[in-house]
Amino acid sequence: MAPDLHASMDMDDQRDDHWHEECGIVGIYGDERAAEKVYLGLYALQHRGQESAGIAAADGSCLAFHMGLGLVWSVFADPTVMPRLRGRAAIGHNRYSTRGTSTITNAQPIVIECRTGTIAVAHNGTITNASRLRRDMQDTGSIFQTTSDSEIVLHLIARSQETDLVSSVMDALKRLVGAYCFVFLTPEMLIAARDPLGFRPLSIGRHKDAYLLASETCAFDIMGAEYTRSVEPGEVVVIDRSGMRSLRLPESPRKSFCIFEHIYFSRPDSLVFGEKVDKIRRRLGKKLAEDAPADADIVIAVPDSGNTAALGFARVSGLRYEIGLIRNHYVGRTFIAPHQDKRKLDVKVKLNPVRGVIDGKRVVLVDDSIVRGTTMRQIVRILRSDGAREVHVRISSPPIKHPCFYGIDISRHSELIASEKTVEEIRGYLEADSLGYLTIPGMLGTVDNPGDYCTACFSGDYCTPVPEEFDKYCI
Repeated sequence: MAPDLHASMDMDDQRDDHWHEECGIVGIYGDERAAEKVYLGLYALQHRGQESAGIAAADGSCLAFHMGLGLVWSVFADPTVMPRLRGRAAIGHNRYSTRGTSTITNAQPIVIECRTGTIAVAHNGTITNASRLRRDMQDTGSIFQTTSDSEIVLHLIARSQETDLVSSVMDALKRLVGAYCFVFLTPEMLIAARDPLGFRPLSIGRHKDAYLLASETCAFDIMGAEYTRSVEPGEVVVIDRSGMRSLRLPESPRKSFCIFEHIYFSRPDSLVFGEKVDKIRRRLGKKLAEDAPADADIVIAVPDSGNTAALGFARVSGLRYEIGLIRNHYVGRTFIAPHQDKRKLDVKVKLNPVRGVIDGKRVVLVDDSIVRGTTMRQIVRILRSDGAREVHVRISSPPIKHPCFYGIDISRHSELIASEKTVEEIRGYLEADSLGYLTIPGMLGTVDNPGDYCTACFSGDYCTPVPEEFDKYCI
């Protein structure tokens, strides 16, 4: 028997109703101010994770590191921290816990000592065979310090029978299934790796004699670097005193880029998977207007991820684009309401309508996706209470019907309203006058190489074996 979605959604109202960002990683080799540059890169990637941040730096003989819970500025607020992170190479990490709990022990980079020396790792993605690998290693004596799947690769490196570090890293990566971008740091070298399917983006930049790596190219802008190319799916990049060289993992018969990097995760000013994010989002909005037009007066966006798609929708529909919702950028995810009417207040604190814009208007409300539907329902109610005559919800992605196992914090069907409800039933739950989604063909028609993208969360077509049990808090 299917669960009562109205009841389950109400119970989940206090959860953050959106896709959660994965993580952001940064690396640099060959700059005297490496740690400072990484710090700036982490600032640019703060949207990819706000739970913790950390930096490890190498001076040629040893590693120094610092990490903590919170935003980048707060983790590194102590003026004595950065001077300790000396060296010409460094890696950094912003974390959102796709696997493992939100504790300081799970903050990255993770640093260990093993027979090959000291090594640090920062990871974006999710290892889908992590539970099995962890159990196997625990059965043979391994002791884990974290609940993060990122630690597993370090154990595999330490256990490898290869005689040098690079070969040990290659050996370890061949045993992993799922989505990953890694940056490894030793006192002498920086290593980057991307899984053979290419789920997550990882780019290479240059600044003078330095090599840089980042989850998104927007990090290069703030670091003063120029984008050169992407780390290719299945590529392992080794950077040391001799320069940069490339190695290859066994090839995959297909690619599987995460389409949500374009829809939601990445900043509009980034180049991701070889395409400009802003350009793709405008195309998504234009196609949405063609697939799901609305008889209305104005178009507004749910800021900030819906802004660009809303502009595209307005352009094709001929409707006037207005700023109808103001986002409070100074509210963190830990906001605590002072009384029990928390659900409505959470939304009002983060998003406030512009009454002069929406009063008496038939409004098209554009957003990138609907997960549980709880926040969207509150937004619709707020717009109506502030004078909107009609509210027509338009979503610049298809209905999300299946969990993601590749680095996004949605691992159960029960968390997805579209897995059990029709579009019309969702519309009723949202209390909207109409609801329209982009189709899967319409979405894929906005990218240059549609066959290279993963659509599993919409279609259920997973490109790797799906674990029978998958829980971010228990691996």
